[in-house]
Parts: sequence; structure tokens; C-alpha cells
Amino acid sequence: MNTKCLIIGSGPAGYTAAIYASRANLSPLLIEGPQPGGQLTTTSTVENFPGYPDGVDGNQMMADLRTQALRFGAEMRTGLVKSVDFSQRPFTVTVSGIDEDVKADSVIICTGAAARYLGLPDEQKYMGMGVSACAVCDGFFYRKKRVAVVGGGDTACEEALYLASIAERVFMIVRKDHLRASKVMQQRVLENPKITVLFNTNTVGLFGDEVLQGAHLVEYRGTDREQHIDIEIDGFFLAIGHQPNSAIFAPFVDTDAQGFIKVRPHSQATSVEGVFAAGDVCDPVFQQAIVAAGSGCRAALEAERFLLNAE
Repeated sequence: MNTKCLIIGSGPAGYTAAIYASRANLSPLLIEGPQPGGQLTTTSTVENFPGYPDGVDGNQMMADLRTQALRFGAEMRTGLVKSVDFSQRPFTVTVSGIDEDVKADSVIICTGAAARYLGLPDEQKYMGMGVSACAVCDGFFYRKKRVAVVGGGDTACEEALYLASIAERVFMIVRKDHLRASKVMQQRVLENPKITVLFNTNTVGLFGDEVLQGAHLVEYRGTDREQHIDIEIDGFFLAIGHQPNSAIFAPFVDTDAQGFIKVRPHSQATSVEGVFAAGDVCDPVFQQAIVAAGSGCRAALEAERFLLNAE
């Protein structure tokens, strides 16, 4: 199976790349992966994507992007990439569900990043019903309510401060006896009257009737000061980082210490000529759908130019 442009991943970056690559007559092949539509399919309502003044269901928005890409001629296949070989062009990609290897003149990696979770069974139970990994995405739904943020780094502090501007009260659940964030961020959090920092505290469970109503916590776990407490909350936000889905590509393209694919300044090009990356898999900073979509556009335009110059 041969293609001028292979797109791996089907979130906002992948579908937008497919729209632009199709309009450039590249006849792209898109591998949708194990979760077509990406992380937004786990979100109930998207409020901050331009063009939807009343918000839109995450699944519906991704279905709209998919339909638009198909309209311009993109080919979509469901499957999981099992191996890649970027050592020479055309690149070789093996995909489950496709009997033969895919040979691609260019590749756009849009495999995203998965939020890190605590591993509690209750996290999945209340996903979209009180549990979230993105305060900017979902914070609006918790106006004047009580919420908790798990984490002690800069991201957790930023999310706690953002939520404090919306919610009635914010708990920060920090397993250590200190915040890992920058001094400035620590000061802002500790001085905010709406934020209560619970140091030396671990979350061991969540509870609620159909929707989240609270969290089971343990203070000073494993010590003679151990104490079990419950807090009543409407929202539980995880801010302990994201894991980019890049491991299969790491032998060929450069990544940073966290595994995010490195792209060149003002570009979506990776360290391998003809291989591009877009979306959360190469974005350790913003991780927003609109940013991912924009980078998918950039990657497709760059792939088009690369192919023109390679002819």
C-alpha cells in the first residue's frame, strides 16, 4: 500500500492535517488508531473551540472534522501502528488490520499524549462526570462549586489558580510536604484565599451517586500520623502531567526528556526529513485542541512543500 502522505492519529491535529493534505491533492491515508477522535471523545462538552458559540459535544466535533476530511478525499483506516522504519524513503509502517506494509513518501505523526492518572478505579467511573485532566477545558462547568486539583508542580498551580477564578473553593492535593512549582507560582497559590493546599496527602478513592460528590484522602500515609479524611467536591482535576504517545517513533526521531517529539523552530518538521509531528505528541506546553488543529494544518502544508521539492 503506497501513499504520498500517511497521517498517524485522529485527534484535532490528525483530522485537520487530513483536510489540508486532501485539498493539496496528496490523497492522504489516515490511521485512526485505537481511539478515533482522540481525547476529546472523552469530554462531554467543548466550550472553547472557535466556531461553536453554544459549545459542542466532543464526539460530535470530532465527527464533524472527520466528515470534512472525508469530503475532500482522505482515506481512513482503523488500526494500530505496530512498527515504523524511518531510515529511508519511502518510509515503512506496519499497521494492524492492514495485510501489507504501508509505504509513505511523507509521514505526519499526530498520536497525541495521554493524561497521567492516579490509577484509581473511580477515575474512570466518574470520567466526564466530575473527573477531568484539563481545567481550561472543563473548569467552566464548575463555576461557584468546590473542586480539587491533584499535583504540586507548575501545571497544578496554574490550574488551581485558574479554577480559583471560577470555583467557590479549590483544594490542592499534594502528596509531598512542599510544592515543586516555581517560587512565584507557589506564592500565588499560598496567598490565594480560595485555595487550600493539603500537603502530605494522597487520594485513595472517589465517591458519589452517579456523579462525583467527594474524595477519600489519607494524610501522612504509612506514618504514625496517618489519618483518613473525606472532602466534598464537585470536580476532581488531575495535573500530574501527560505521557506523549511517541515510544514507537523514538528510535528514529528526536524527543525530549519527557518523550515529546522535538520539532524545528517555527516548523512541524522532526529530525527526519519528510517526517512531521503535530498536536500534543510534540506540545508539552499548551495541549489544547485549537493549537493541535493549527499544528496539523502547518504539518500538512509543510508535507506538501517537502513532496514538491523532493520530486
